[in-house]
Amino acid sequence: MKNFIKTSLAVILMLSFSGCERFLEEDLKSELAPSNTFTSTYGFEVGSAGLYSLLRSEYNTYGEGGAYIHNAACPYEALQVATDIADAPASDGSLIPFANLTMNSETRFVGTFWNWAYSLIASANEILVFSEQNTNWDNPTDKARFQAEARFFRAYAYRTLIYLYGDVPYVETILYDFQLNFTRTPKAEVLGHIVEDLKFATENLPANPEQVLDGKLTKWAAYHLLSEMYLLQKEYVLAEQAALAVINSGYYGLMKTRFGVNKDKPGDAFSDMFLENNQNRKSGNRESIFVLQFQFNTVGGGTNSDDWTRRAWNPKYQDIGGFVLADTLGGRGLAQLVPMKWWVGTAGTNATGNIPGIFTNPDMRNSNYNIKRNWYYNNPAETALFGKKVNITDQTWTSTKSLFPAITKFFYGRTENLGLTGSYKDRMKFRLAETYLLLAEAYLGQGLPGKAAEAVNEVRGRAGASTVDASVMTMDFLLDERIREMIGEETRRFTLVRTGKYIERVRAYNDAIKGIVKDEHALWPIPQAIIDANRDAEFPQNLGYEKR
Repeated sequence: MKNFIKTSLAVILMLSFSGCERFLEEDLKSELAPSNTFTSTYGFEVGSAGLYSLLRSEYNTYGEGGAYIHNAACPYEALQVATDIADAPASDGSLIPFANLTMNSETRFVGTFWNWAYSLIASANEILVFSEQNTNWDNPTDKARFQAEARFFRAYAYRTLIYLYGDVPYVETILYDFQLNFTRTPKAEVLGHIVEDLKFATENLPANPEQVLDGKLTKWAAYHLLSEMYLLQKEYVLAEQAALAVINSGYYGLMKTRFGVNKDKPGDAFSDMFLENNQNRKSGNRESIFVLQFQFNTVGGGTNSDDWTRRAWNPKYQDIGGFVLADTLGGRGLAQLVPMKWWVGTAGTNATGNIPGIFTNPDMRNSNYNIKRNWYYNNPAETALFGKKVNITDQTWTSTKSLFPAITKFFYGRTENLGLTGSYKDRMKFRLAETYLLLAEAYLGQGLPGKAAEAVNEVRGRAGASTVDASVMTMDFLLDERIREMIGEETRRFTLVRTGKYIERVRAYNDAIKGIVKDEHALWPIPQAIIDANRDAEFPQNLGYEKR
């Protein structure tokens, strides 16, 4: 299974796992193989666990614990830079080509996201094929349930592919033989398949989140993603209906009161959602719809190579004399991503510009529990400094990257190892606040700004922010609201591409690349290895990335 998960698309498209089995002509009775694993409900549970693991490895870096390998830092951060939210000055070399738009068809993450997505698709297709052959089920609904999970994961993978690359080969079964003649399926056609997969998932995944294990899919996760995909299709009424299905299900609600592990300590309802052990439903969190499981010291849980979002967004405060690493300060930060002043603002800092940012007062999401602007020396050995405030300046913000307003939702540290690179905190992939924002986007698409304002006000109301009306409800306002609520959680590149605002927003807010961004930068290049391997059919490169 580990070898299968790690296989690149260049191999997967030519020789599937099941094809390997036939080619080798071995009767694998004592080893895991599809023919002797997918023979019972338990066998499909094993395969299903592999799908969840492979999905989580979207956030993996160096392949620890057998996860999919990106082989460099900052893969997920490559989907946040070159947008309107973050700079990446002097960051990891793997991130810089994406930040300054110099990536090409051989840049590392261009290939690894393609390979990751097709690995997930191949695994899902395998379950779908063998589920049609199996007759040994514990319950009559097992077959449809496993197929619904597989089709959700396949849809999720194709979602990544069409956002990043546009037209991509659509593969919906096991490929037993070498193929060197793939063609690019039009994006609209692939999107239609995504929608069909998600509709099947809404009909066959469990409904009650109380009756599934932590991290397992329900039909509401499928409806949430379906709403987004309808938006990409510009099917705004259908997107509205899918979002409302989740909102009106009766199972979910925005978290408006304190809950969970630190409910009696200083904080607020928004910050509570991002504390360790507060992501799953059993903590009292009724907002989370789909949660990726990264638990510490748990079989099948996280590794030190999983989810480096925390170190990416956290400043390098440990480089300043008078500071020591602390879990309360987010653990070890490397500041791969630096929040832009235009949205976070300079209030409470000594940085220049007198920039108000996009938050109004009051707004819970702008509190020091959620955006840390007040930093104090914390090394008790430095008695002359201990407890004194350290000001954020232009130098600490953009030059040394040692202090800037930090997004606390990604803070993570463990006292036994404060130098951890990864995060073992479960990650909310979908939560209800975003469902409301998808609903607002659907209303804007229908020319109903008043209804969009009502949806946004549900989210703003939880934050204690002032209500808005139709007069201010534009796509730009909604994109700002998504920053206020979803910064770092959403894949910002995907959001800007879906809303047709990528070029406009980059030119308006990203000073580093506003003069060089072009329409073709809305897509990444096709990996060169894929083009080279597909020698028996034309496989064109995306516009602007052709070899000169």
